[in-house]
Amino acid sequence: MDTELATAPYRDATRPVDERVADLLSRMTLDEKIAQIGGVFPRLFMEGDAFSEQLAERAFGNGIGHISYPSGVTALGPRDLATLLNAAQRFLLERTRLGIPAVAHGESAGGYTGRGGTVFPQAIGLASTWHPELIEEMTHAIRRQLRAVGIRHTLSPVLDIVRDGRWGRCEETYGEDPYLAGRVGIGYVRGMQGDNLREGVVATGKHFLGYGASEGGMNWAPAHIPPRELREIYAAPFAAAIREAGLASIMNSYAEIDGVPLGASKEWLRDFLRGELGFDGTVISDYFTVQTLETYHHIAGDRTEAAARALEAGIDLEVPTLHYYRALSDALASGRISIALIDESVARVLRQKFLLGLFERPYVDADAAPALLDTPADRALARRIAAESVVLLKNEGGLLPLPKETRSIAVIGPCADSVRLLQGDYHFPAHVEVMFGAISEGGDAQAAGVMPSVATNAPGVAGPSVDLRQAFTPHVTVRQGVREAAPGSEVMYARGCGITGDDTSGIAEAVKTAKAAEVAIVCVGTRSGLVEGATSGESSDRTDLALTAAQQRLVEEVVATGTPTVVVLINGGILAIPWIAEHVPAIIEAWCPGEEGGHALADVIFGDVNPSGRLPVSLPRSTGQVPIYYNHKPSGGRSNWRGNYVDSPSTPLYAFGHGLSYTTFAYGELRRSAVEVPADGAVEISVDVTNTGDRAGEEVVQLYVHDVVASTTRPVKQLAGFGRVALEPGQSRAVTFTLEMSQLALYDIEMRLVVEPGAVEVMVGASSEDIRSRSTLEVVASTMRHR
Repeated sequence: MDTELATAPYRDATRPVDERVADLLSRMTLDEKIAQIGGVFPRLFMEGDAFSEQLAERAFGNGIGHISYPSGVTALGPRDLATLLNAAQRFLLERTRLGIPAVAHGESAGGYTGRGGTVFPQAIGLASTWHPELIEEMTHAIRRQLRAVGIRHTLSPVLDIVRDGRWGRCEETYGEDPYLAGRVGIGYVRGMQGDNLREGVVATGKHFLGYGASEGGMNWAPAHIPPRELREIYAAPFAAAIREAGLASIMNSYAEIDGVPLGASKEWLRDFLRGELGFDGTVISDYFTVQTLETYHHIAGDRTEAAARALEAGIDLEVPTLHYYRALSDALASGRISIALIDESVARVLRQKFLLGLFERPYVDADAAPALLDTPADRALARRIAAESVVLLKNEGGLLPLPKETRSIAVIGPCADSVRLLQGDYHFPAHVEVMFGAISEGGDAQAAGVMPSVATNAPGVAGPSVDLRQAFTPHVTVRQGVREAAPGSEVMYARGCGITGDDTSGIAEAVKTAKAAEVAIVCVGTRSGLVEGATSGESSDRTDLALTAAQQRLVEEVVATGTPTVVVLINGGILAIPWIAEHVPAIIEAWCPGEEGGHALADVIFGDVNPSGRLPVSLPRSTGQVPIYYNHKPSGGRSNWRGNYVDSPSTPLYAFGHGLSYTTFAYGELRRSAVEVPADGAVEISVDVTNTGDRAGEEVVQLYVHDVVASTTRPVKQLAGFGRVALEPGQSRAVTFTLEMSQLALYDIEMRLVVEPGAVEVMVGASSEDIRSRSTLEVVASTMRHR
């Protein structure tokens, strides 16, 4: 770098960020600008597992915007990964003309998705805690782990609303309700980004917009959502995270809305996201989005047209590789786009790099990195979150908690002793199967062996091999957790059947094991992942939400032994379990609990932790009910005029917000601080909650509202607040919510965002169906709202 550039204003950290951006932008060539709005896979600048200056010159001699998912596509350990990224940054700062550092991005839906990262529960489990403050604590820990290896941008959280359990990515979401998803998302973003991005990691809200409402529950399929519903339901979590947590990045959906893929939609990415919602961060493409405009959606005839349409729509960054955006030079030369359009996106990317402090602190301490990952405190937090995510669906006769003095316990099922099946699709061990091959169903990391990586697209560069025993942090299965929690019990084990397939030859042994035990714990579910054989996860969509026939038979035959049975549902998927709900005395929903899943489940099963998880989705009775959700319109949720289906009730098997405890709670009368409230005002809603049982426990008190008469149809109820309250036996405490009238805002008949006058029903309860107390208030006058 010459002397003039070394002392240029953009190098001066004391100057305002916007001034530094403008100065740097004014010095850039077209090639250098385009390089900043694209990414590069690390394999393109690696020989084996090491950095290559020769390949780096070819890959990013003009600089680069992002280094794409280095923790996942290399599977390097923390020290080696930090060393690699330090070398890449050194090359960019010292060997390129302008010395612009790169942003390395990764994934972290349920923990840092890299070797050695703590495997917290998958997102649907995080939402089941109904505890945003705890999620913020988690992402503060994940932030430390990401920063330790040099990753400063994460492609999380998923803020999609999901109402159709057939969609494989349900488990990556925070459920069906926009308010709950928004509050959990806010907690996630706050913990990840912090108060200042110089000490934080950029969080990415995805997938904007309506991705989780795909046709037929199929991945990447069109989303048939009208504009009002898009704004009121599907955009609401994004709006909340932007408004209240300063969300710094957005990723587009792969889907199309009304004939326009989101990756090419000026209406939604520019007019709505930047205009109506006021978003001022970077829009990063979902992987290969720009390419799909030509090859998948067929709205562009070539690379140049696809690149121009994406940039015009507002896609600032093409990732994972800078391929289509290279054609922007042709689009500029032909007059298809203006240089101002390119400069706009380059400026946003540069601004974020300055805000992150990368020009001043581009390197990390590689030797220190391993000690900053998966610390004892991180594991304790993972165990606590996993325990709080557990939802006790049924507990007939008080079967749970089990006494630790239980003489013999049978732990049965394909999920009972599997490390692999504790994973969600965006947990590291499951996610790297795409690169390194499928891990055995049993999840025995010791037996996984060495798998070669997929072929790299870097000419002459061979990918490394990775021993998949190194992919897992120490994981605790249910069998191990039960054995450790009840050391005086005889813990017997039988697998019974596989997670997939129709082999039932092992069920006889499972039945024999159950008969010999005082109680049976049967662990069944799905296999989450991204490769063949997965039954949930990205692009693993379903037409049937039932358990496999073999697993269903396993449960039925164990129950038939007469041994008291607990069914534990593990590993993703919004399963329909009507037979189990009718015949099994105790049912636990554990989702994808991660590395401490076995300990957490044992904590709940034996009563060391009183279950407090609540469903963030409505569980259907059958696949034929989907989409199903509690906050439907007055004409929804039933068949007029009979109400139910011919062959089934129209209500869910288990309602949104449902979850049992080992104690009981009584609710007093709802109190309001005012009966009449201005449209731009707020009211305090209070209720006394008493622990009427003999155990300490936490209740999740839920506040719902219903706009009685409005200019457009309103949900029969909608979540407007929730709070956890911990109570000793006999203890009472007031739980108070502040209800802002802006939470009642709707898009009226003319698509204006307004708060209308009129009566509002206010309800508090233990679930969307278990309402304990209600009252009404009156909104007086009306007001225009702006998100």
